[in-house]
Amino acid sequence: MSLAPRAVLVHRTTEYEELVARHGTHGQAAFFLASRGRDIEEVADRHRRARRALAEVTAAVPLAWRQARLERGDLDRFLFAPEDVVVVIGQDGLVANAAKYLTGQPVIGIDTDPGRNPGVLVRHRPGDAAKLLAASGTSVDELTMVEAVADDSQRLRALNEIYLGTPGHQTARYRLGLDDDGGVVEAQASSGVLVGTGTGATGWLRSVWQERGSRIALPSPTEERLVWFVREAWPSPATGTALVAGELAASAALTVTVESDRLIAFGDGIETDALQLTWGQRVRVGVCAQRLRLVG
Repeated sequence: MSLAPRAVLVHRTTEYEELVARHGTHGQAAFFLASRGRDIEEVADRHRRARRALAEVTAAVPLAWRQARLERGDLDRFLFAPEDVVVVIGQDGLVANAAKYLTGQPVIGIDTDPGRNPGVLVRHRPGDAAKLLAASGTSVDELTMVEAVADDSQRLRALNEIYLGTPGHQTARYRLGLDDDGGVVEAQASSGVLVGTGTGATGWLRSVWQERGSRIALPSPTEERLVWFVREAWPSPATGTALVAGELAASAALTVTVESDRLIAFGDGIETDALQLTWGQRVRVGVCAQRLRLVG
């Protein structure tokens, strides 16, 4: 006898909840915001919309299904099962936060604040939850992910991008090479390396691409191709700037050999969940075999 599906409802603590937790009461939080020219009612209204959306989606889960609620801060401690259907209720970034912990489960993105969120990944409204759950495995987009693998078996996946550099975004020293470029390697000193997907091409990766005026074509979210940039590479007698941007096909990889006391690699802006890299270690970054299965 097979298990009934489980709906895993992923949400995050709202700004209002964080403010009240920090300041103790609604009134004190209101005073704090007012001193900075903000109105707590705007924050409280977004909180109410988020909680209404969570309640509406919860009510839409079929009675025969199991369900679990999961706050963003607990994602790295939660054990997802193959039969799970993951419902992300919040912002686009929350889908990216969850993606790295999944292994092919379908994901439904529910937008709690239409018009404020871009809606690239949270494509649906709370009222659509029932029909989406009923057909969750039938129509999905397979979104490309990026993966970093260190020589000590540390592994990191991300939906948008992976950053390699120092924790404080200061000067990182390393040797950078390309698998498909005849073994060319360059010693570099920079603010770090950014490797991103087509999904990430709507965020941090795009800002670097646009600022640099790059002619590299950004990939689509489902394309098995990555784009990478070296941030603020510094030329010196010992370091070069010849390898500062490029593309990675599905079979290619970017290799970084650490020449600093400590570098990190983190994905999708979550610095607290990072690979810890020391002098001499090597990390390879390329297209991940795993895809995010996002319900369209």
